[in-house]
Amino acid sequence: MVLPATGFLPQIRHIFDIFGYSFSGRYVNTGKFYMQEKNNLNSPVRYIKGVGPKKSEYLARIGLNTVEDILYYLPKRYEDRSSVTAIKDLKPGGSMTIQGEITSLNSRAGRSGAAIFQAAVSDTTGSIQAVWFNQPYIGDLLKVGDKLILYGKVEIYDKLQMVQPEYEIIEGPETDSVNIGRIVPIYSLAAQLTQRFLRSLTFKAIAEHVKFATERLPTYIIARQKLVDIKFALRNIHFPSNFEMLEKAYKRIVFGEFFILQLALAIRKKGRGPEEAAFGHSMAPGELSGAFKKALPFELTEGQKKAVAEIERDMSAARPMNRLLEGDVGSGKTVVAAHALVLAAQNGFQSVIMAPTEVLARQHFIYLSELLMPLGINVVLLIGGMDANARGRIYSEIKDAKADIVVGTHAIIQEAVEFKNLGLVVIDEQHKFGVAERAILGKKGLNPHVLIMTATPIPRTLALTVYGDLDISTIKELPKGRKPIATYWVEEDKRDQMYGFVGEELARGRQAYVVCPLIESHRRGGNVENDMSPRRCTTAVETFNKLKNEVFADYGVGLLHGKMSSKEKDKVMKDFKKGKIDLLVSTVVIEVGIDIPNASVMMIENADRFGLSQLHQLRGRIGRGGYESYCILLADPKTDAAAERLKAIEGTLDGFEIAETDMDLRGPGEMFGTRQHGLPEIRFGNLAKDFGIMELARREAFALIEKDPGLLEEHHQLLKKSLYERFRGRLELAKVG
Repeated sequence: MVLPATGFLPQIRHIFDIFGYSFSGRYVNTGKFYMQEKNNLNSPVRYIKGVGPKKSEYLARIGLNTVEDILYYLPKRYEDRSSVTAIKDLKPGGSMTIQGEITSLNSRAGRSGAAIFQAAVSDTTGSIQAVWFNQPYIGDLLKVGDKLILYGKVEIYDKLQMVQPEYEIIEGPETDSVNIGRIVPIYSLAAQLTQRFLRSLTFKAIAEHVKFATERLPTYIIARQKLVDIKFALRNIHFPSNFEMLEKAYKRIVFGEFFILQLALAIRKKGRGPEEAAFGHSMAPGELSGAFKKALPFELTEGQKKAVAEIERDMSAARPMNRLLEGDVGSGKTVVAAHALVLAAQNGFQSVIMAPTEVLARQHFIYLSELLMPLGINVVLLIGGMDANARGRIYSEIKDAKADIVVGTHAIIQEAVEFKNLGLVVIDEQHKFGVAERAILGKKGLNPHVLIMTATPIPRTLALTVYGDLDISTIKELPKGRKPIATYWVEEDKRDQMYGFVGEELARGRQAYVVCPLIESHRRGGNVENDMSPRRCTTAVETFNKLKNEVFADYGVGLLHGKMSSKEKDKVMKDFKKGKIDLLVSTVVIEVGIDIPNASVMMIENADRFGLSQLHQLRGRIGRGGYESYCILLADPKTDAAAERLKAIEGTLDGFEIAETDMDLRGPGEMFGTRQHGLPEIRFGNLAKDFGIMELARREAFALIEKDPGLLEEHHQLLKKSLYERFRGRLELAKVG
């Protein structure tokens, strides 16, 4: 079958329509030739000698179902057992490997009652105590006379010790080439599996099956990037002969992983070509845009001006804009989006702005109505909590194009919502939407321009991965007049002092927030927002009752949370904005969307239970009115990771710096969920550490698609197959960003 030679999009569609992928003697149509692929790598693990049905169940728990799964199950770290240290040469403070024999065993209870198990291990040069806490079962696994490999940190407590060391019993001859005398892989395990078993299984899989591994990268890329071939890489990623070979193997496998992701991004971006023509908007000065600029009560920052210019350039083109507008909390993204909305209205098109919560949607509606209604631009609100009559009226206004701008939540993507001429889609806090929802919204117009906004600054490494097919505008500076927010991590025993401080601010006429992680007391299946553990924490309802009736009885205290009705939330927001409420107790429902210039204090209860970016978002609700503002993080963290988050947020106001730290602490997948963006999870590599490899892979992938956008050339056929296997129809959805 030969692909059509004309038109890029038909080629791309055919790429993902025509792939058959099969094994064991079935033929695969790959566009220009037929290829037969053997079954070896796809053989179930249970058929490997020494596995069987029971062990295959254990292996399946860590995702190992086929031989290929085993080959690509990369070690989490390595131990250099090529140089075992004699016990007499051990130095306290370092992690080392020793080999010896158990000469005695002992178990006892510590002062706190915790079980302590000790094993005296000796070699020909001396002895050391191996100590394990709260692992009494080890006594059933070890016996005097066992020969061990031990790896751990060496310490001195009266005598030489290894505390909580990893160990393996040497069951075979000491010349065992898999477990001793080499750089040894250490894998993540499930219960019932041992390092020794998985290492032996991997060694066997490589010996018997790695010869069937298919090299899918084009030869010219392998040569240009000086990469080792895939067979060499798979051998040395598990059992490297030295660390130089390990580094080469790692680069090859990570490059391949990043390359296929960047190839998909390149196809998505290239796919937005002339065949997906949008309506190019005229950028000539018009009555609406001129009036809008005059109506702004402030001057745009340089970052805002640059973003506006980039958006104007995109919207005047004959292909759809697909731009990400990122900026720190309070950097003024909404007014930039408003400029785009005005341009669409000036050119006779409807626009939509979709937000993840009713609170944020209402805030946008209020802001845009005040700004644009005086210009004759009709802004309407569409959210789920509206009554049937109001909803029906809004539907009619949208269908008849009487509504110029529609602001709303998921309610906008309902089938009943029909636009007459949708020309611009703005998606706010886009990472909170699924990719399918964004696709539905885009299809309500004829290739509308798309502007995606996020107030969560994105590390450049992650931007190239998740948003690599989008053009990116970044606003870093804050509007003039904003004062830095003083941030303090305060322990629970200072609560009363903090209440006193909040009271002083209220007495000055300022307003304050108190944010809690839960709505009500924890219970299984209860009303919980951001419930991260069953331990006792401060709840919004309890806090509201205490502050209203005891601590701040002389002030207006309000309550806001996600389980309230739309009318209730709307009333609370309006009362807070009008100053009828002095102190608002809330859950994270106010994370984005509320803009109260008079609010100068944000107290976050149980701050250790929130993520780093979430803390930064919450802090961004204050400091908007030119007053000195204060963020108080009330917490007694129980883990080192939680303490690190609090130190990080206390130490900087820079959202981009915080985003980098957050990615280091949590990992990129957990931060943004690449599945939300139509991409499979990254299996190998570290986005921060391997950024150089990512840039090389991106350059090669985009150059390849520029040269052969339909992947028609013969040496690109296996890349087609890889794309199909990894994406399976996700690229169409992924067009929406």
